[in-house]
Amino acid sequence: MSSLQLPLALTQGDPAGIGPDVSIAAWLRRDELGLEPFIYVGDASILRQRAQLLDVTLPVQDATPETASAIFTHALPVLSVPVGAEIEVGRPHVASARSAITAIETAVQLCFDGRASAVVTNPIAKSVLYEAGFKFPGHTEFLADLAEKATGEKVLPVMMLAGPKLRAIPVTIHIPLKDVPAALTERVIVETCRIAHEDLKARFGFTQPRLAVAGLNPHAGEDGAIGLEDRDIIEPAIMQLRHEGVNVFGPLPADTMFHDDARARYDVAICMYHDQALIPAKALGFDDSVNVTLGLPFIRTSPDHGTAFGIAGKGIARETSLVAALKLAADLAAKSAATR
Repeated sequence: MSSLQLPLALTQGDPAGIGPDVSIAAWLRRDELGLEPFIYVGDASILRQRAQLLDVTLPVQDATPETASAIFTHALPVLSVPVGAEIEVGRPHVASARSAITAIETAVQLCFDGRASAVVTNPIAKSVLYEAGFKFPGHTEFLADLAEKATGEKVLPVMMLAGPKLRAIPVTIHIPLKDVPAALTERVIVETCRIAHEDLKARFGFTQPRLAVAGLNPHAGEDGAIGLEDRDIIEPAIMQLRHEGVNVFGPLPADTMFHDDARARYDVAICMYHDQALIPAKALGFDDSVNVTLGLPFIRTSPDHGTAFGIAGKGIARETSLVAALKLAADLAAKSAATR
């Protein structure tokens, strides 16, 4: 018996990548893994073709969110979003971009309509989407835009990599490294930490989450000797947050805050740029880390890997990270439902 009243909405991602592969593999292991029902938002014909290529038996059935849970026991329920073009496995094509975008929009709308409990997104190929006019750096920013349009309220999306050994948040995300110092402001650090603090309390069940803030420069700047950002931007942000009652400390030298003893002292690492957060997160849990977007009015998780076009359709893609994303989304949805 499912603990969720509403299914998870799983988007197809780029249909030429491993999204269909890992979705099929996850559904085939649904009973073994104890997965909650999900509805696949994408092209059913591509699922069938991929199953044939992978030489697995896959019953696929058209569904709505209302019928998905019952269907999930014996077939993979699909809410149809046709690609409308012939897609070659492992070869991304701009023709699939519109359906990839529509699948995301549809899944988000299902949550706003109260028909799905959370959004789980398969990987997209941003270069392909850009060719089709996609104007966002990635999933995170697009989801924030959809939320703003639906609610009329400004949203600051916060990307968190959550694994069994580390939760890490980059304050700046998809920007060149040379632009990071200018993008770091006291305000953005404070707002990021506020969202992390509130979501870890509201959705993850922490009473008083502990936030460890990394410095930007080597040795956290050594009081201005190796750059001024740590002293003049990060430290004032931390002081402001402490004044507000947030359990936050730092800035810490990034090279000493990810070993076992250091990680035991905090619940989430707040990092200053993309790779400062994602390198340790992936090193400590490459197969089972999950990308979670905090600060949204709906739950969104994603596997922590890309489209992997080179292995699509070969039967070697691991579904571990998608399974972790599905399980975390279900857990967060159940906790949110219990607190309403």
